[in-house]
Amino acid sequence: MSDFVIVEEHTLTSFEIVPSVGQTYTLDEAAAQADVYPDLLRYYCRAGLLGAERVKSEQVLIFDDEALYELRRIEHYRRHHGVNLRALPLVFGLLREIESLRAELRFLRNP
Repeated sequence: MSDFVIVEEHTLTSFEIVPSVGQTYTLDEAAAQADVYPDLLRYYCRAGLLGAERVKSEQVLIFDDEALYELRRIEHYRRHHGVNLRALPLVFGLLREIESLRAELRFLRNP
């Protein structure tokens, strides 16, 4: 019976994570990124799903990475969970309320 030795070699690699520099998107670019029609994106804005600052339809709509993330989240619920357009404001209003209450609870638990 022969003995063998396992030799493991490890290499330490360091890297730096650079935060986003504030990428912005036009209405058409954001719609393309989320694979939705621009008119549907305008509806989401009018319904207040992407923030109160985008409710007024006469202003030029600019979207950031956070709005794009929220847009993809909305589309996920609509496409994969069958939430219809009329129910989306209610569902996302409730989800925001839950997030707010969780944050308040964390604050109260950690004095």
